Amino acid sequence: MNAETALRAITETRIVAGMRGDFPPDVALRTSQALMGEGINCFEMLMNSRQPIAAMQALKAEYGDEACVGMGTALSVEAARQAIEAGADFIVSPAFQPEVARTAQAADVLVAPGVATPTEAVAAWGLGVPLLKLFPIGALGVDYFAAIYGPLGHMRFMCNGAMNDQNARELIQAGAVAVGMGGWLVGDGSWGKSRLRSRARILVNAVDSVEN
Repeated sequence: MNAETALRAITETRIVAGMRGDFPPDVALRTSQALMGEGINCFEMLMNSRQPIAAMQALKAEYGDEACVGMGTALSVEAARQAIEAGADFIVSPAFQPEVARTAQAADVLVAPGVATPTEAVAAWGLGVPLLKLFPIGALGVDYFAAIYGPLGHMRFMCNGAMNDQNARELIQAGAVAVGMGGWLVGDGSWGKSRLRSRARILVNAVDSVEN
């Protein structure tokens, strides 16, 4: 999946499910199966989790291009390269590191670096990054995003950090093209499919209530 295809998948679904912690391949597959059934098909494994590369590859082997599966917390060029060589559809980081962005761009892999200020957003966008991860927006609030988005509305923002169904809907309504959801959506790896499906359904309904 090239960068353009991955960007389209994320902006169409508007939800990226991030699995941090105890999500080895079997747990990641169980979790993704529940979410896929509710229409969520974009998944972010995280480098500081259990067996993230193996989990990402398991999802790609199971779904192919039916799912967009990437790697988050890529904090170095080495980590980005490792994920890309393993087949990541996209790379995400909590920070803006130009060398990481360039590594993904050179491989035609979508990269969404983390930004928290207008200065960081402008610098990343100027590098040709098509999707910015505004992090940690849950702690900063919807008003903070709205203030940044006012002068920077030509940029695409995916909002991440301390997210739930309420602020996800509010951020999409305020202009975000997607939201990255972690613990509120997928738990800690111990949730059963019924709980996962329930959370996914609530979230999808909340996001779908905002017109594209």
